[in-house]
Amino acid sequence: MSKMYDVAVIGSGPGGYVAAIRAAQLGARVACLEKGSLGGTCLNRGCIPTKALLEASHFVAAAKRAKGFGIEFAEPKVNFPRIIERKNSVVSRLSKGVGSLFEKNGIEHLAGIGKLLGDSEIEVTTLAGETSAIRAKKIIIATGSEPTEIPAFPFDGSVVLSSTHVLNLKAQPKDILIVGGGYIGCEFACFFAEIGTTVHVVEMLDRMLPLCDPDVSRLVTKALKRLKVKIHAGTKVEKLETGGGRAQAVLSDGKTIQADKTLVSVGRKLNSAGLGLETAGVKLGQHDEILINDHCQTNVPNIYAIGDVTGKVLLAHLATRMGIVAAEHSMGENSKIDYRAVPASIFTHPEAAYVGLTEAEAEEQGIEAKCFKFPIQILGKAQALGETDGLVKLLGDAKTGQLLGAQIVCSRAGDLIAEAALGIRMEATGEEVAHTIHVHPTLSEGMMEAAEGWLGQGIHYND
Repeated sequence: MSKMYDVAVIGSGPGGYVAAIRAAQLGARVACLEKGSLGGTCLNRGCIPTKALLEASHFVAAAKRAKGFGIEFAEPKVNFPRIIERKNSVVSRLSKGVGSLFEKNGIEHLAGIGKLLGDSEIEVTTLAGETSAIRAKKIIIATGSEPTEIPAFPFDGSVVLSSTHVLNLKAQPKDILIVGGGYIGCEFACFFAEIGTTVHVVEMLDRMLPLCDPDVSRLVTKALKRLKVKIHAGTKVEKLETGGGRAQAVLSDGKTIQADKTLVSVGRKLNSAGLGLETAGVKLGQHDEILINDHCQTNVPNIYAIGDVTGKVLLAHLATRMGIVAAEHSMGENSKIDYRAVPASIFTHPEAAYVGLTEAEAEEQGIEAKCFKFPIQILGKAQALGETDGLVKLLGDAKTGQLLGAQIVCSRAGDLIAEAALGIRMEATGEEVAHTIHVHPTLSEGMMEAAEGWLGQGIHYND
């Protein structure tokens, strides 16, 4: 007879492993199926390794700026294999940490691929091809997503690369072509440019970060250009050929680019295929996303889905929150997911972060909104850091003063955006943000200053 669990989680990413732990905390007997290393894409092939790389390149950039602070030493030397080695060490340590959390919470890790055989039974296939079956009262699907492959530019793992391939390069490329100017493309462009690689970015739409607020796009583009990244916006790659260990791309504007490596970063594919969803009767949307309600339930009540595979906002921290909601609801609590205040960050240098509505979105929703932009360079902390590019842009309801959205571009913007996210979730007003005392000198004062400006009470800037 198949082994029975209260909750079985398919996938151990930031949604899956958190769901497993929360369900165990609530008294469930839990199994988590994972075919690879614990931690999923975010920990092993996404958020964590890319940030480890970017921190390394940030040191290189900081060293080059040190002379302006009165610190002089030799030109920094990049040891690329050591950068990758440190990245791997960080990833390994954190993955082992997830395993330790599983042990502490009595969660059984089943190494293999999960496929639904019905609404309460899962086939487990090990990497060796051996199969077995388990049963579960509740099932949580957390299979995530993977890089999208363009048929015309298939990944070869050598010259034409996905973001996963790039993380395991053995040597620093002399030059790299990045296809796609979204957040993945921008982050890798920043990393490679800072360590001295010549970088070309081709973006089909008319600007980098085309889905972001225009002010965010403008400032990140400015930062990349300062790093001598060659940006080809409003342009397509018409033809890509490889040979002799290099790539040659012909662009729609007639230009030709040659590079050691080509990174194709044009989006992500949801991992909903091969799960046996049709056998269990789980419905998919038009983009192969698993459809869910506010409890993260599918149309089959005892089957839940969380994270990227649901096609919501493809961010690790949203997957984490969804994992908690699904686990709690599966154990009888009335937890619901709230998408109003999901922050996002782009870890370029400087960072960019945003939450809530943009001006365009507010207009589309018929909301009478007012915004205020506060330049980061006015802050004493920004001047002390020597990092003066950026802004804090607040959007509020013109009638009620309620905070609707925020965009921040500056050092550690990803940390600072949490205040705006909390403000939106708590339905705070611009007045409440402005009257909250912030530590001086800090970059977080930018939120207070922007709120004061929004009220027309700016002390240091009131344009």
